[in-house]
Amino acid sequence: MLHVLRLGHRIHRDERLTTHICLVARAFGADKAIITGNRSNSLIKSVDKIVDNWGGDFEIEYSDSWKKVISEYKDNGWIIVHLTMYGINIPDAIDDLRKEVSNGKNMLIVIGGAKVPSKMYDLANYNIAITNQPHSEVSSLAILLDRLLGGKELSKDFEKRFKNAKMKVIPSRKGKEVRKII
Repeated sequence: MLHVLRLGHRIHRDERLTTHICLVARAFGADKAIITGNRSNSLIKSVDKIVDNWGGDFEIEYSDSWKKVISEYKDNGWIIVHLTMYGINIPDAIDDLRKEVSNGKNMLIVIGGAKVPSKMYDLANYNIAITNQPHSEVSSLAILLDRLLGGKELSKDFEKRFKNAKMKVIPSRKGKEVRKII
C-alpha cells in the first residue's frame, strides 16, 4: 500500500496545492492521503467528490498530529519516504525503494508544507530528492510514484483501477469528451 502524508496544510493558502497533491496521489497509484495542519472540510469533501465521480478506492483523512501518524505507521512496519530537495537524488535510491515495495513493505510518502520540522529528516527511512533545486511537491510526488511503479499506473485498464466511476474521459487528439457511466 502507498499512502501520502501532507504536512502543515494551511486553509486558503494551500487549498489548491493540497488538492492537487491528492489528485496526483490518486491518479498515480496511492491508496490514501492524510492531511495535517489546518483541517479543511471543503478540501476533504472536494477530494471525496472526485473519487465518487471518477471512481476508485482512494481515501482522504485529516490528522491533527503528523508525528502520531508517522509513529503509528512505523510501529506497523511501514517505510517512511520523505520527499525533500535536501535528500538523496531519486536515481541513486529508486532501486532500494522498489526492493522495499517488492518485498511487501508498505510506504508512507511524506510531503512537506511551509516549514518542515527538522525532526522529519530523522524519522524518515529515506529522504529523497527529485532534484536538489526548489521545486513543486506535486511534481515530486508524481515523479516518485511514476518511477516507483515503473509507469504501470499510467497504463492500467481504467475500469480495473477506478471502479464505480460515474465519469470517464474518452482520449482524443482534439477536443474533449467526457462520458457519464451509469
